[in-house]
Amino acid sequence: MHITQHTDYALRVLIYLGACPERRVTIKEMASSFDISRSHLMKIVTRLVTDGFIEGVRGKGGGLRLLRAPADIGVGEVVRRMEPGFDLVECFRTDSSCLLSPGCRLKSALRTALQAFLESLDTTTLADLIVNQPRLRSLLNVTAIRPSA
Repeated sequence: MHITQHTDYALRVLIYLGACPERRVTIKEMASSFDISRSHLMKIVTRLVTDGFIEGVRGKGGGLRLLRAPADIGVGEVVRRMEPGFDLVECFRTDSSCLLSPGCRLKSALRTALQAFLESLDTTTLADLIVNQPRLRSLLNVTAIRPSA
């Protein structure tokens, strides 16, 4: 199975935000950390906002944060929402012109594999991915903001 770079980056954004629950994070910060373009990241973030995974606040003190608890964000759900489609082979599409389609059993085998792939992802939540926040913060080179006394 294969996921697009768009989905990969969406998962990275969610992990980053999950590693920084005490503050809002900017697109500039994440783009720098992941070394990807801000404009590309903006498209991904816009989709995550639209799909209800994160919220964005504009202006001074603005930024991004998770809209839902990490335990309520399933990896399978994110992949399903972010991927443009799951047409693994031509015969998955309605406009297939494959000569073998009427008698081919490959389509069924691939559909079963795809279902197993997605069901496996359904068993993992964002909380499972961010369980070691100190290690993630170190890898992402971010520090926790301590509340004022």
